[in-house]
Amino acid sequence: MAEHLDAEVIVVGGGPAGASTAWALARDGIDVLVLDRARFPRDKVCAEYLSPEASRILSDMGVLEEVERTNPAHLAGMRVRAPNGLVADGEFASNHGFRGFRDRGLAIRRTILDEIVLRGARAAGARVQEEMRVTDIYRNGSNRVHGVQALDANGAQRTLRARYVVGADGLRSVIARRLGLVKTSRFWPRRIALVAHYQNVQGVGDMGEMHVDYDGYFGVVDVGGLMNVAVVVPLSRANKIDNKTEFFENWIASRPHLAERFQGAKRITPVRATGPFATASRRAWAPGAALVGDAADFFDPFTGEGIYAALRGGEVVAPYIAEALFYQSDTDESRILAGYDRARKREFGGKWKLERIVGMAIAYPYFLNNAAKVLSRRKDMADLLVGVAGDFIPPRLVLSPRFLFTLFVSPAFRN
Repeated sequence: MAEHLDAEVIVVGGGPAGASTAWALARDGIDVLVLDRARFPRDKVCAEYLSPEASRILSDMGVLEEVERTNPAHLAGMRVRAPNGLVADGEFASNHGFRGFRDRGLAIRRTILDEIVLRGARAAGARVQEEMRVTDIYRNGSNRVHGVQALDANGAQRTLRARYVVGADGLRSVIARRLGLVKTSRFWPRRIALVAHYQNVQGVGDMGEMHVDYDGYFGVVDVGGLMNVAVVVPLSRANKIDNKTEFFENWIASRPHLAERFQGAKRITPVRATGPFATASRRAWAPGAALVGDAADFFDPFTGEGIYAALRGGEVVAPYIAEALFYQSDTDESRILAGYDRARKREFGGKWKLERIVGMAIAYPYFLNNAAKVLSRRKDMADLLVGVAGDFIPPRLVLSPRFLFTLFVSPAFRN
């Protein structure tokens, strides 16, 4: 007798990755059930930045106009301050010959964005169960995933069955951990982020800002009237933090170029932590399951990859799950889902390389100081880098040996 299914596909996590995946599947007529431990609207520790190309996906989902009605901030580009004090500005709209879906990025509170994109998934036909905390995968005595174990709002244990489970449950993914797919980088510095929201921070315009120092970096961006403020430090230092709020405020106050901008500013949300970063999955699938968004990989928040990669990841995984639903054999499933892994690498591989190069420059400020000398004089190069970070310029253009040598090494020969 065939086992009862609660859905063809269960998506664990109702954030941008889960909502995008559910929308793409439901749009094709697949029965999708989204499970999330929270009740929306809910907050999420995040940089709250969306690249210009993220708006294309929001538009396809039919939610961009609703997002715009909430008055998000519109970002012209990014500003980076190196440890040596040099500042480089890169803009999305430039004369490099590339155009994004829009000329500006967006910055918006996750309390607003996530509820809107999840509503988009619902509108496409996905079902959503909030306050459902997934605790484990369900295998039904086989090696293949057949569903999930979860606790409902009353604390009752539930077994929910499906032909496929998609783990879109973020950096600390239960699905990825239960599948044994998560690995931690041993070659890159691991960091954590401390994040809070402020009012009345001085001098914040239409550029996202990243200020790199010798012991971490600081970010600030307008998210629609409030300022998202983050301090990111190595895990080795974070392990010694006794009081997150005191550490966070002292980090800002000890840097004059930041402290003066916080005179009269008011923190209106608690200081919260997320991380450590630099995690990835060995592969983004197992029999009966796939991973998407931060559950599959997250290196570092500096280049602001999270929300776009989550939304785009949902678009990438959906056709492979849809195709796998039509086949029964393990051989076909492995072939199809291995194709998903290859598609992820084609889509994000160049950005992964760039993220690691930037991570190296942050860890060894000598290189970032060299880069700042170049970028402060060569706005064309700064615009190109920001366009790659904005997801509308091919990464290969900044990964060429000539570009990287000019960026990181050549100033040392001139000095």
